[in-house]
Amino acid sequence: MTSRKLLHLHNINPRTHSSLRYHTNSSTLFAPPFLPKPPSVLATTVIKSYFEMGLVKEARILFDEMPDRDVVAWSAMISGYTSCNCHLNAWRMFQEFLRDGAGVQPNEYTFSSVLKACKNMASFSCGALVHGLAVKHGVLGKIYVENALMDMYGTCCDGMERACAVFEEIRVKNSVSWTTLIAGYTHLGDGNGGLKVFRQMLVEEAELNPYNVSIAIKACASIGSQAYGKQIHATVFKRGFDTSIPVMNSILDMYCRCIGLIEAYRCFKGMKERDIITWNTMIAGYEKSDPHESLKLYSVLEFEEGLNPNCFTFTSMIAAVANMAVLGIGEQFHGGVLRRGLENDTGVANALIDMYAKCGNVINSCKIFDEMEAKNVVSWTSMMVGYGSHGLGKEAVELFDKMVQSGVKPDRVVFVAVLNACSHTGLVDEGLKYFESMVKNYDITPDQEIYGCVVDLLGRAGRVKEAYELIESMPFMPDEFVWGAFLGACKAHKLSELGKLAASRVLDLRSSVAGTYLALSNIYAADGKWGDFARIRKLLRGMGSKREAGRSWIEVRTRVYSFVAGDKLGLHIELVYETVDVLSLHMREVGFINLDLDCLILDLEDGT
Repeated sequence: MTSRKLLHLHNINPRTHSSLRYHTNSSTLFAPPFLPKPPSVLATTVIKSYFEMGLVKEARILFDEMPDRDVVAWSAMISGYTSCNCHLNAWRMFQEFLRDGAGVQPNEYTFSSVLKACKNMASFSCGALVHGLAVKHGVLGKIYVENALMDMYGTCCDGMERACAVFEEIRVKNSVSWTTLIAGYTHLGDGNGGLKVFRQMLVEEAELNPYNVSIAIKACASIGSQAYGKQIHATVFKRGFDTSIPVMNSILDMYCRCIGLIEAYRCFKGMKERDIITWNTMIAGYEKSDPHESLKLYSVLEFEEGLNPNCFTFTSMIAAVANMAVLGIGEQFHGGVLRRGLENDTGVANALIDMYAKCGNVINSCKIFDEMEAKNVVSWTSMMVGYGSHGLGKEAVELFDKMVQSGVKPDRVVFVAVLNACSHTGLVDEGLKYFESMVKNYDITPDQEIYGCVVDLLGRAGRVKEAYELIESMPFMPDEFVWGAFLGACKAHKLSELGKLAASRVLDLRSSVAGTYLALSNIYAADGKWGDFARIRKLLRGMGSKREAGRSWIEVRTRVYSFVAGDKLGLHIELVYETVDVLSLHMREVGFINLDLDCLILDLEDGT
């Protein structure tokens, strides 16, 4: 590389450009002690500038033109590729370095950079190879390399054994070492393991900082530990970390998940500074329990605080609207997504699919799904659930087959969706085929929920004896939800003997689900066993809980009207009952008169 050629490079920051000009004229303009930097150092500086600006191709071109490349230049290329998310290119550059490095040896910065690439590629084999090379080159005792190794093993392995082994070998651990190990446990879903390391860190009086405290708070949230969460919150105030917005955002998330929204809101109001993540955390916290509060927070966020909502804001808000099933407001948020150009975000599109399906407009759900440029497993699942909830089981089955053909591997949630769709539309054989395929082709072990879906599938189709045989063959004890599905089938098909056979199993479980006891009592009532009926109802009253009443609602002229069975209050209630009478008349005219009025009365007596 000549200095003349360097002068023709574009997009160089002024400081570097001045250095290059200096080098060209240094022999005539200046005298020692100011010494010019060699061209290789200047070229490496330019390469780093290119990567900072995202000019990956330009960085590679300049690197290829360098006649002399030292370890700093090679490391800058590997690190630059990694920082620009070109992890495969970083790995190939490392291979090229080992092959064509002309005797130049990689150092600890080279190894730490390529280990980050291995981590982001989720390649255990590449990471293990680099580990061996680090031993060979004698850099394993360097803290940068050991921390990067821990991070790689924590990401690429199913457990933390290898990461812990590296951690134990570190002679002098720094805060990054502790933070990496805590994060590894937390990201694997082992919050208890992460908190154990955090406690050890406190015992050894290691340096606390906002990063390891935030990770420890996330570990508390993952296991729902209120006690540890409050203790760490107290530590946050004691150490003065309450001025750190990321730390307080983690505290908010922890309160929303495992302590309560009242405490979360109190903490939110006490924050002197808030960013968009703060608002998103609170909006997501209220999404399911109080979607109206999410709407209020969004209004303050946009119209009073002047912050710009992002894709995470809209994902939570659209989910909140879906829980309210208010189509008009959902369409307004859809408009906001389009105005901000966020329609290509996969998370937002998935939320829109779910929202439109829950609001009764599955056609719009299908349209958004078809227009998505990149679909993930959640996209396919949301669309299947939408089809299933609208009784379109055939479409759900066809979509499942398309998903498999597209190369997306179905997970447990996908099978729950397709089994429910088959159950609600009577596609029994198809559902059983998918149940068998789940085990044989995808190595997914059925859990209680999956078995409950299959029991419901068989029970709705009248194949109650097969459902009972399936329950008896389960490799673990069926829970109350499985028995609840079975009892519902016994009630629907008036099979009191099988229902009473299952009754003893339900009572042995001491179920806390009121609906299970109601179904059981109704079976006894239908069979004239009034003594058993009274005994079950007494147990139900002793539980001190009632089955949550199903609530129906309808949107008329931008207003939402809701009601439950037996409701006597509310506007236009007389018109509602007149409409029910008309519908009942039409049902009788078409021959559908099989109304289970006895069980309905029994449920109403209990206030449900």
